Amino acid sequence: MALPTYASQLERTWHFIYLVICTLVFVFLIAPILVIVPLSFNAEPYFTYTDKMLSFDPEGYSLRWYDSLLTTGMQAHEAVRDAAWWSDLWHNADWVKAAKNSVIIGFWATILSTVLGTLAALGLARPEMPWRRTIMAILISPMIVPIIIVATGMFFFYSNPCAIVGMDCGRLTSTYTGVIMAHAALGIPFVIITVTATMSGFDQSLIRAAASLGANPRRTFFKVVMPLILPGVISGGLFAFVASFDEVVAVLFIAGPDQQTIPREMWSGIREQISPAILAVATILVIISISLLTTVELLRRRSERLRGVSPR
Repeated sequence: MALPTYASQLERTWHFIYLVICTLVFVFLIAPILVIVPLSFNAEPYFTYTDKMLSFDPEGYSLRWYDSLLTTGMQAHEAVRDAAWWSDLWHNADWVKAAKNSVIIGFWATILSTVLGTLAALGLARPEMPWRRTIMAILISPMIVPIIIVATGMFFFYSNPCAIVGMDCGRLTSTYTGVIMAHAALGIPFVIITVTATMSGFDQSLIRAAASLGANPRRTFFKVVMPLILPGVISGGLFAFVASFDEVVAVLFIAGPDQQTIPREMWSGIREQISPAILAVATILVIISISLLTTVELLRRRSERLRGVSPR
């Protein structure tokens, strides 16, 4: 925000210092993310900027690491890139398998966490709800408690979920169901917080008006409540998807060899062999994250317009 023309010299000095501080904080936060993008185009197998890169020599840049994301694990990666080559890539490439697992797990975990989180937020938003603060604290605890503790508890619980009642119903570890449930549990707090914030500005008189006009609770929810809180629900779902897409600790404890996700594959790559291909994956994930955050911001502004609040 620009200073008014009547600002004093002290106010102008403080405004300049404020801008410098904000710039330094921004650089501190964003520099570690942006520095990996040029490195992912490094022609050499190094994690440092080469002389050719610093001099902007075209020979210092290459797409070889992005190509390796497609070919690693293929049976015939040097063959002609025809239909058979693409079929080999789809079924055998390690990073493609990890990407498919991340999307599948993230999608179903998002659906589950969005439904359960929205229902919980609707209940917590009602003024007559008893013990709201206590229940809220319990529901968002996976976000507060260190993830290593949550993952350890999930591992022992999913190893035999029915053991608590003295029964043996099999294990959920090393299954897609177990990983999806674990990611959903970690994503529910994001949905609850987002939808609860949206419900805080909801006019409850609209529900009473709909009831006075003869609408039943189901029709009131889908025709009145849901359209107004939909931006918050979608935003919470996007946050839950990002949390699932980025999760590695729970996958280390619960997933098996067939449920390797992109973060798990990156973790394995860092431990077993250092390759700039990991930087290529990180660059792609940064682009995806920026796209999702942009969507969330657009939804936030739409939600403010629906509530009659001018977006800042």
